[in-house]
Amino acid sequence: MATHNLKHALFCAIVTVVIAYPILGLNLVAQGTEIGIEGATPTTVISIFLAAGIVFFFQLFRDSIMGNLGKLPKLNPLSGREPMPAEKRAKVEAWVLTGIIVLALFWPFVVSRGAVDLATLVLIYIMLALGLNVVVGLAGLLDLGYVAFYAVGAYTFALLYHYFGFTFWMALPVGALLAATFGMVLGFPVLRLRGDYLAIVTLGFGEIIRILLNNWTAVTGGPNGIGGIPDPTLFGMEFGRRVKEEGNTSFHETFGIAYSGEHKVIFLYLIALVLAVITALVIRRLMRMPVGRAWEALREDEIAARSLGLSRTAVKLSAFTIGAFFAGFAGTVFASKQGFISPESFVFLESAIILAIVVLGGMGSQIGVILAAIAVTILPELAREFSDFRMLVFGAAMVLMMVWRPQGLMPMRRIPIALKRQE
Repeated sequence: MATHNLKHALFCAIVTVVIAYPILGLNLVAQGTEIGIEGATPTTVISIFLAAGIVFFFQLFRDSIMGNLGKLPKLNPLSGREPMPAEKRAKVEAWVLTGIIVLALFWPFVVSRGAVDLATLVLIYIMLALGLNVVVGLAGLLDLGYVAFYAVGAYTFALLYHYFGFTFWMALPVGALLAATFGMVLGFPVLRLRGDYLAIVTLGFGEIIRILLNNWTAVTGGPNGIGGIPDPTLFGMEFGRRVKEEGNTSFHETFGIAYSGEHKVIFLYLIALVLAVITALVIRRLMRMPVGRAWEALREDEIAARSLGLSRTAVKLSAFTIGAFFAGFAGTVFASKQGFISPESFVFLESAIILAIVVLGGMGSQIGVILAAIAVTILPELAREFSDFRMLVFGAAMVLMMVWRPQGLMPMRRIPIALKRQE
């Protein structure tokens, strides 16, 4: 066993050096008209070999280290406690969600413009994660191409505005419904697929949409994207310095106040907040309805669910359609927020981040997904000096989370329904 551990530990240390040195130690530098490679600094080399040494000793004594950690329940202060009763937990979650909403309402009026803009991005990711939570967390269908529905919502608004003059409020339901239609279309070919096969098909669907947007230059602009996407209006009032659409008025002139660029940012934030709350409430209601129970039955055991008379076709299509609907919502808000979209905004990495939020928060848990979306979006912004190592830190956090708490931050617990005993 000792010899086996030594070989394994040495192999892991060598792999660490082989992978880390090219990534951290080699830099491309411009040398006139050519590109050269610059070697690592002594500090970087020492750090890499120090990390390899840590990996070596951890793998060498892994069994004893993990065994000793298992004997220390105090590492988790909540270990050993009785689980909270279901009804009390539901009330606590309701109060927490209410507190988050109240805090979110006052947030834009006490922080800077940059913080409000970041909070809007957080709300977009919350909508996306809640929608994917229906597909992955509740129905148990692994979707790696969820960003495609996000792109459909964004491009629907951009194209409808440029070709037909649609406003944000007109394009919002159209984008959501068109994304839901794409979700239904995707659902039909994958009715008989599960697990890895389903993941591969959905991944391919996401890439098909991105490549289509990239190559359909005559309509979508291709790699150049689409710009000039308008901001939402409030009863015909625009938030810019000058009115762009004929017949509209400006917000600051209507109310007789000085113009400020923060008005537009705050208004868009409040729109995203309202849509995120609507998304959470609708999905929360669906979870308590028969369709929500059907999703969970399908997730736990598809054969047993079919034996109970549940239609596999209807259940899967409903999950894909509803999840895609809210992704279309988020895509429309994203397009309005950015003012410019391109296929590079909807790469596979976005799907991976949204899926990571669902897994980290706890599959099926709304409060967990919301907290994970806030953490995953904000933490990288707070540590900009580590931006070059963002994905490395993100991957390490995922590994640690799966080891320490594989069920997620806030695991989902169903509220039991007790039937009255008949005399």
